Amino acid sequence: MTSATGETSMAFSDPDLIVVAGGAGFIGSHLCDRLLSEGNQVLCLDNLQTSRASNLRLLEGRDGFTFVEADIVLPLPDAVMSQAHRITRVYNLACAASPPQYQADPEHTMLTNVVGTNHLLRLAERSGARFLLTSTSEVYGDPEVHPQIEGYRGWVNCTGPRACYDEGKRAAEALAFDYVRTKRAAVRVARIFNTYGPQMHPDDGRVVSNLICQALSGRDITIYGDGSQTRSFCYVSDMVDALIRLMESDIDGSEPVNLGNPVELTVGDLAERVIAMTGTSGDIIYQPLPQDDPRRRRPDIARAREQLGWSPQVSIEEGLERTCAWFAAELGSVRELAAEAAE
Repeated sequence: MTSATGETSMAFSDPDLIVVAGGAGFIGSHLCDRLLSEGNQVLCLDNLQTSRASNLRLLEGRDGFTFVEADIVLPLPDAVMSQAHRITRVYNLACAASPPQYQADPEHTMLTNVVGTNHLLRLAERSGARFLLTSTSEVYGDPEVHPQIEGYRGWVNCTGPRACYDEGKRAAEALAFDYVRTKRAAVRVARIFNTYGPQMHPDDGRVVSNLICQALSGRDITIYGDGSQTRSFCYVSDMVDALIRLMESDIDGSEPVNLGNPVELTVGDLAERVIAMTGTSGDIIYQPLPQDDPRRRRPDIARAREQLGWSPQVSIEEGLERTCAWFAAELGSVRELAAEAAE
C-alpha cells in the first residue's frame, strides 16, 4: 500500500481519506501518527526536502497509510487527484519552517506557501473537503504588541531575509480567507507558535534542537543575542491535538486561531534548563542575533480556549525531559553506526 515513488494502489475499504501535505516533517509525522491511531486513512504528501527519512519509516507499513512523493509547487499528481472524490480533510503543513532551511531556497519557500497552498485549496474545493492551513506566529514579525492576539496585524520586514516565509504565510492566509469569503471551501487557519519534541531534525537550526544537541554532544552552547529574547514552547502532542480540534471544530473559518503555549521563557532560561537536564560541561557562547529575529514571542490563546476548548497540557519540564531523552537515544544510535562504519 505504501510507495516512495507515488505509484501505489489506494484501494481502501473506507472511502474517506485525509491528506496531510508535509506529513513526513516534524509536526506532520506526529499528525499522521495520531490520525492513523484513530483509524483514519491517511495520504501523506511530501517532497522530502527537509523531512527526516526516519519519520517516514515510522509511518510506512501502517494500516491505512499511503505516501506520495510530490512537491505541491507543481500540479498535484494523478495519484492524488484520482482520489479527490474520497478526500474529506486536507491539512497543509508543507513548508520548511526553520530559518536556515527556508532561507536556503527562498524562492521555493515563497512558492510553496503561495502556489502550493493554492493547489491544495483547489483540491479541497474539488473534493468538498475541509482545509486547514498551518500558518505561523512569524506573520506577527518582531511584534510591537505583546502577547500577540489574532487581530494584531504584525510588524514584518517585507524586504528582509525572513520575508520569503513571513510574507509567504501571510499570502497563504489571504488565499485561504478568500476561499472562505467566496464560499469555495471550508477553511481553518492555525497560527502556530514554537513547537518542539521528538522527531525534530537535529540540524534544523531551531533553538530547542540546537541547545539539546550541543549539550548532549558536550559542545559549547550557542545563544544568539544576549539570551533575553523570549519564546513560548508548545510540546508537539499538544499542538497535534490543537490542529485536530481546529479541523473538526464548527467555527466559520473567517478568522485565524493562535496555537501555542502561553508560558513565556527567555532563551537564556531555556539554555539553563537544558544544561541542568543534560549535565553538559560545555560553556555558553554568544553570537550576534540574526536579522529580524523577534525579541518577544507569546501567543494569546483566548480564542483557542473558547472555540476549541484547548490549552497545552504538557509542561515545559516534562516536554524537555522527553525531548532530551529522545535526542540522547537518537544521537547514541548515530554514534554507534559511525563506530561500526569505522571498524
